[in-house]
Amino acid sequence: MLKRLIILPLACTLLAAGAQAQTLVATSNIVVRALDRSINFTSDVTSRISDMKVVIEAREDAASFIASAGAIRGAHLEAAIGSLRSEFPDARNASDLELAEAILAL
Repeated sequence: MLKRLIILPLACTLLAAGAQAQTLVATSNIVVRALDRSINFTSDVTSRISDMKVVIEAREDAASFIASAGAIRGAHLEAAIGSLRSEFPDARNASDLELAEAILAL
């Protein structure tokens, strides 16, 4: 009887630890995939937009936007984001922050 009282809590602890490990792995996979998509998008777009005048003019606005966590949205940045979304299909699915980071990376 004493063995059962010891084995039952131990088994429950092991099952709970296994479930937590699986949750951590799933969460890690989601984060890694999102980061990979962001990096791939950023590298593809920055190589193609570096010669767009409207984008180059938006660099200061992009820096302000990033530094203010999206609170400061300059006119140059708005124009550049609009141009990018109309010119590049991948940019339509990107967030404003991702586009601002791509502009600033030039």
